[in-house]
Amino acid sequence: MTRTARELLEGVTGKLAPDPHANRLLPLIARGAAQLGTLAALALEQRHVIAADHRAFVHLAQRSSAADAESAAFFETLAEGEVVAGDRLAAFAVAVGAGEARAAEYEPLADCQAYPAYVAWLALNGEPADVVLALGANIAAWGGYCETITEALRRHYGFDDEVCGFFDFFAEPAPDLEIKALAAVQAGLDAERISLDDVLRHGRLLQAYEEKFWHALWELDQRVA
Repeated sequence: MTRTARELLEGVTGKLAPDPHANRLLPLIARGAAQLGTLAALALEQRHVIAADHRAFVHLAQRSSAADAESAAFFETLAEGEVVAGDRLAAFAVAVGAGEARAAEYEPLADCQAYPAYVAWLALNGEPADVVLALGANIAAWGGYCETITEALRRHYGFDDEVCGFFDFFAEPAPDLEIKALAAVQAGLDAERISLDDVLRHGRLLQAYEEKFWHALWELDQRVA
């Protein structure tokens, strides 16, 4: 039986779901035990991730536009989202002591920047429809992390809606993005451009680099504590 785009997307997302115990920092944030300096590092690392991912998504949209309009629309939406995320990150950064002066002198952690480095690799080398699927699974995991974080920031750290806006943005459902992802996957299926082996390989690497991001911040928190 031929799989639909939704079946494929949901199947890939299920296979690539992260180990619930892999993110060691998340439980600390969830109970309000993460150091403020760790949250500052999170903001500073995200500043670099957002800038890199925005350029990668723009490049993917440009690569896709001629032959794969559906994937191009998906990546354009992701690129637009990174602009919004960057704007919303500013209030959180200031609240945790990671404003412009701190950002200017901050040295990014290699393990935190491995994820955007691989997204940039995918922008250059990945089949766009494959990248849509791999990113879709990772976006689902990231959204769950942000949902936990934004609740904790309000409950334990006393931050308001403006400060939590960055995490709220990713925690909220994104039906338009899902529609575009499904359209891109369906177009890839119709054109026989999707390689499930490549999708899963990309997705596993994205998830591994995501885990490195959080583990590096967890290690930083242990040193600060």
